[in-house]
Amino acid sequence: MTLTGWRLVLNRVLIIPQRYVFGLLGLFALANAFTMRVCLSVAIVKMVSYIPPGEHIIGETCPDTSLVSESVTNTSVVVNNRELYDWNEETQGLLLSAFYYGYVITHLPGGLLAEKFGGKWTLGLSLLCTSLSTLFTPLVVTQWGAIGLFCMRVLSGIGEGPVTPAFVLLMARWVPPAERSRFGAMIFGGAQIGNIAGPYISGLLLADDGDWANVFYVFGGLGVIWFIFFTFLCYSTPYSHPFISDAERKYLNENVAASGLHKKLDPVPFKAILRSPQLWVLVIAAVGHDWGYFTMITDLPKYFSDVLKFNIRETGLMAALPYVAMYIFSFIFASFCDFCVRRKWHSITTGRKIYTTVSSTIPAIFIILASYSGCDRIQAVGLFIASMAFMGGFYSSVKINAMDIAPNYAGTCSAFVNGLAAVSGIITPYMIGLLTPDQTVQQWRIAFWTIFVVLVGTNIIYLIWGSGEQQWWDDVEKHGYPDNWKHGPLKKRSEDTEKKIVYPKHDHSPVAKD
Repeated sequence: MTLTGWRLVLNRVLIIPQRYVFGLLGLFALANAFTMRVCLSVAIVKMVSYIPPGEHIIGETCPDTSLVSESVTNTSVVVNNRELYDWNEETQGLLLSAFYYGYVITHLPGGLLAEKFGGKWTLGLSLLCTSLSTLFTPLVVTQWGAIGLFCMRVLSGIGEGPVTPAFVLLMARWVPPAERSRFGAMIFGGAQIGNIAGPYISGLLLADDGDWANVFYVFGGLGVIWFIFFTFLCYSTPYSHPFISDAERKYLNENVAASGLHKKLDPVPFKAILRSPQLWVLVIAAVGHDWGYFTMITDLPKYFSDVLKFNIRETGLMAALPYVAMYIFSFIFASFCDFCVRRKWHSITTGRKIYTTVSSTIPAIFIILASYSGCDRIQAVGLFIASMAFMGGFYSSVKINAMDIAPNYAGTCSAFVNGLAAVSGIITPYMIGLLTPDQTVQQWRIAFWTIFVVLVGTNIIYLIWGSGEQQWWDDVEKHGYPDNWKHGPLKKRSEDTEKKIVYPKHDHSPVAKD
């Protein structure tokens, strides 16, 4: 049977809408991406022979009920066939942060590549890069030690940088506005699955003197397998999909503004984008969220272990529970948001502002309450779980807002927003270390208050100036130029063979064609 014949058969046999296939593979992509991101945090324990000193500065901390069991664990000797490395804490911290050095710098280039060559190959090849670098990490580390590991982690970060902008662009092409909250929760919620599964599976692989290299082999191998499925089942636009049903293609072309774009776009209007208040407000909101989110990912296990004095096994479980709650509630918030938009109970802009508040101010309140719970373990853990549960509203608000304000340039805008916001992942761990040198309750309370101020402050700014409306510079045919625009006409993106120039609204000259 010819290729065309197979496509016709698949068109009739595959009754599942292709946007749902994209959503499912997107979920697996983000889950695997985050397992590769966090796996080193557990694997490095079995990679080093350096044992931290047992001395601990005594301050206003909680009673340590597991001191005996922890000391036994810390002095145990692990023997395996691989060399152990004498990396001190400073070296380990540098290696754990190496990922974000690569991650930050490839957001904007990734968005531009996605818009030029399509989200499919930008996303697929980026995650393949991360998968291969993860897969070959044991070999490189064996040859070059810490320098090799640092370089491989930077390479992994470079690969994951374009993932978010590419996904945002693909969603702008594939997902109708009334379904974006739900798809955003499904796809980007995969990050929480990765945050839960990565440490848990790594622990299983490392148990009973397991080889630390297996962690990298498993997650890197899963990434390669995902790439193969993604290559054959997903495409950049409904227009280019070979076996999408005619009914779904028609539905998407009628309901998704950017679904039919299959020709090259004109250059990205960087001047207009960089002067857009709505985009900068979105950047501020994203910085606020990442400030709180990265602090929880990086330092919440330390709080459970060093302040609340959970043992290692308990710390792993307690650290996973908040992300389980965040994942579940992300779907609840997303479904309700989409339901309200479809029923026209509120606009997209109102919905984005509601769930930005839900994912910023409410978690900030719970984090502060947790800091005042003292040594009450149950109360503290419950409050942290509640804070992360409400943070699940992020996937119905800031995370997908770029495709609202600029569906045609969603990749670039998302890259710009996420790239700047991700700097929080570099700043916050260092800041927490400076504020909590003795790991006391009072020191951590100050750290949590900084999170509260950033989350609430950025939320207020977004409530005042945030928007869910498509901006004029993304759709010049509809919106033209604002009255105060002083930089001349902007060339319309070519969707046909003619070049059109759209003049500002206050200019009543006819549209020029050539």
